[in-house]
Amino acid sequence: MTTCTPRAAWINLLRRFHFAIGLFVGPFIFVAALTGTLYVATPQLENLLWHDALTAERSGQTHSLAEQIRAAEKALGQPLTLYAMRPSLTPGETTRVMFSDPTLGESESRALFIDPVTLAVKGDMTVYGTSGILPLRQWIDYAHRSLLLGNVGRLYSELAASWMWLAACGGIALWFLTRPKRRLNNRVQNNRRLHVTLGWILLGGMLLFSATGLTWSQWAGGNVDKLRATFNWLTPQVNTQLNGQAMAMDPHAEHHGHHGGMVMPEMTTDLVLFDDVLHLAQQAGLHASKIEIRPPKSSDKAWTVTEIDRSWPTQVDAVAIDPEKMQVVDRTNFENFPLMAKLTRWGVDFHMGLLFGLMNQILLIAFGVALCVMIVVGYRLWWIRRPSPAAYNPMMTLTQSWCDLPSGGRLGMIGLAVLFGVAMPVMGVSLLLFVAVDVLRWRMASAAGVAESVE
Repeated sequence: MTTCTPRAAWINLLRRFHFAIGLFVGPFIFVAALTGTLYVATPQLENLLWHDALTAERSGQTHSLAEQIRAAEKALGQPLTLYAMRPSLTPGETTRVMFSDPTLGESESRALFIDPVTLAVKGDMTVYGTSGILPLRQWIDYAHRSLLLGNVGRLYSELAASWMWLAACGGIALWFLTRPKRRLNNRVQNNRRLHVTLGWILLGGMLLFSATGLTWSQWAGGNVDKLRATFNWLTPQVNTQLNGQAMAMDPHAEHHGHHGGMVMPEMTTDLVLFDDVLHLAQQAGLHASKIEIRPPKSSDKAWTVTEIDRSWPTQVDAVAIDPEKMQVVDRTNFENFPLMAKLTRWGVDFHMGLLFGLMNQILLIAFGVALCVMIVVGYRLWWIRRPSPAAYNPMMTLTQSWCDLPSGGRLGMIGLAVLFGVAMPVMGVSLLLFVAVDVLRWRMASAAGVAESVE
């Protein structure tokens, strides 16, 4: 059995672990970084492609919201349930009238873009989520989130988010423990230096994107929600119950979208109320230029008016309005959110490139490109230093590195593996696969070593 000092054992374990993450998870992180970069780089292109649908007459008398909705319903061609509307509050912008369509996917709705001055239908397309992105970025978002494979594909993005923070921290720790005392000028050291430099520069971003990515994830996201609920970090929601019952806070409020393909209960809505509700909400202090109005789902529910401006300063206040008494029955103010709810809101919006506008976009594009370069350099570094098949030995496996740890260290690593595996199930399952492959390699290398010694 190979023996080494505890420090050497820890360094070897860290090196093998960092190598395993980079080799097997690196491609998933690369794809997530690439598609994420495309997402934040294309809003201007999307606005250009659908310029006609997004722009309206700048001058002239604006029609009521009720008239705009009637124009949209007339152009539908089929009976659909009115889901929400985003009135034009800025001259030159169209109003979005959104309908639930059972043929659409989750968080999708059919939006008709109405010129508030001429009542012309300027566009008819599917929009997605609270951000209201159009088809181009919707396609990129699906690629970023699930590789266009639905819920099964979401495992890829959760895998990337689960491991990226650990790869970043492990790489920094490995640099501290193994950095050369002399600055050698050769191919290996030059690539290593570039890889490490990019790692340091991108460290904060990798931690942030791992954390915010996990809040969206399918499996770890549920555990994140439980943690936030335990510490009262959930995003406050307005109470829409008109019978006095409290409304539970939605743990996914900061990142979910519309109900999309869900069919709303049939309910007749007095379209005139849209104008009255908007006026009352503005009187109550909702002054953002981007507002969404949602009629109630049933007669015992309130109308909601929500600010949806995610830029800085963030405007996401909301009010619930009783349509019979025409009064505000509940409200939430962003300034009164718990600190962690605010940080979550800002983190998610920064992740999406919304928080600081163009500056946010440029920063994320630079981050995404640099992260892709760092991964490629890491693979190049491995390729340069790869051993020949004949040089494989047990010391080059994660299993042997773990065996060389002190007994307390081995138990500690098992405990951490169980803890992280439970908190992030995709990480746990992938770790088991890493270990299974590594144990097989370890046995093969050990058997080859015994055979050589016998010969």
